[in-house]
Amino acid sequence: MKRKVFKKGTAVASAIFMAASLTGCGKDSSITIPKAEISQEKYDELSNVYDIICDDEGNPIDLGGMEIIIRDWWSSGEPDESTNDYTEARAEYRAWIQKAYNFSIAQIAISDWESTPSDFVEFVSSGGDGRNYLWVMREDDLTVTAMMQGMAYDLNTLDCLSFSDTKFQRNKLHEIYSINNSIYGMYVGYSEPRTGVYFNKDVLEAAGIDPESIYDMQQDGTWTWDEFDRLMGIVQRDTDGDGLDDVYGVTTNEGVMTKAAVYSNGGDFVGKDENGQFTYRLEDPETMEALKWVVEMYDKYDDHDPEGANWDYYKDEFLNGQVAFLVEDEYAGTPGNYLYDAEFDIGFVMFPQGPQAEKCVNCWSNNPVFIPNVYDEDTAWKIAFAYNLYTNEPAGYEDYVDLSAARAGVFDSRAVDETITMMMQNEHGLISYTAMMPNVNVSEFLWAVNPGTDIEGMIKEYSEAFRALVTDANSMQNAAD
Repeated sequence: MKRKVFKKGTAVASAIFMAASLTGCGKDSSITIPKAEISQEKYDELSNVYDIICDDEGNPIDLGGMEIIIRDWWSSGEPDESTNDYTEARAEYRAWIQKAYNFSIAQIAISDWESTPSDFVEFVSSGGDGRNYLWVMREDDLTVTAMMQGMAYDLNTLDCLSFSDTKFQRNKLHEIYSINNSIYGMYVGYSEPRTGVYFNKDVLEAAGIDPESIYDMQQDGTWTWDEFDRLMGIVQRDTDGDGLDDVYGVTTNEGVMTKAAVYSNGGDFVGKDENGQFTYRLEDPETMEALKWVVEMYDKYDDHDPEGANWDYYKDEFLNGQVAFLVEDEYAGTPGNYLYDAEFDIGFVMFPQGPQAEKCVNCWSNNPVFIPNVYDEDTAWKIAFAYNLYTNEPAGYEDYVDLSAARAGVFDSRAVDETITMMMQNEHGLISYTAMMPNVNVSEFLWAVNPGTDIEGMIKEYSEAFRALVTDANSMQNAAD
């Protein structure tokens, strides 16, 4: 069904905006959808800013009071508090669309992180519960299996969604959750920043290194593996004269750093060819070079955990000021996470580029949004139409990057304005198809890369099974096509 745009200012039947509980067959009345509030004056004002979308007969789209839940595992269901001009404009815009098109929408935590994929499967298998959902999923074998077994609605059949739009192209997640011309998962807007390198400015300065020089290298394109190696070599030293190093080059969860190293050199674990088939990339030259390099770095600068230490000892080690560099995801420095209470000044740059790369990159990983395949075409269209409107930016903020969490975190201005901004841009971001590989446990492989690891021997151990799993994934995908 085609829709067209009607002129600004079209009158639309108003709705009463007040909290309403979900009621009816199969619905949990304890879940409340808070309806947006907007004054008639503000509604009339915004009706001269935003276009009204109409059907073929020129009538404004009316969703008939539909209540829609964006289901995740962290949201309160209440509208975000307005903290600046952007969030205020967004709240007003979202209230306007709900009144203009006669629907309510809220993002609510219902499942928890662990149960989300299995809850989705159970929901679809039972035929739904009478509510209208967009379901935030996570990377998991069951997520992919459910998608390939037809449990997610094909979003590419809904003409209210255009995946060529900038808001989808900014992260390209839909390219991961797709099979040929079908698209099952989407993410809107700039990708979350991912893995970078934190540094303790005090430790660097004590070793005679200007912390700003690392930002300068990132800015001029000379922040490389070799420079990272050089700086760690300067920092790691014996400061008390007992013959043993007591300040170290790097600490990390090795799986995080190993993955970042592979992507930073143009490597990968699995890929996808021009025919849409998964490919085995574990023994690509770029991947092998990165794996060998990262083990060398572990041997030189990361072999210092005390015997019997917990797996996350690296966090304490960095917070105690014993280490110059920490390879970790950006979220660790935002409010409520473990770096937030650090008692020293912290810098943050992208992971350095490998010799086979042309620039610093980071691999994006975002939670896909599915529409459960329990709805008829008209209902699925309406759910997607509402979500598409809800995820548009308000007028004047189309290119706005919300960096409020980073600015409230441990990051200095250069980390926010240079590093994190860079990590969210297309030219420095990439996607990987590892999330689409049921039973290919890349994490298990990554956790096995540590100081002293024999990469050649490890590849021999993993390669046959890894290749077979790639073949299995292609078979599953082809059967689902």
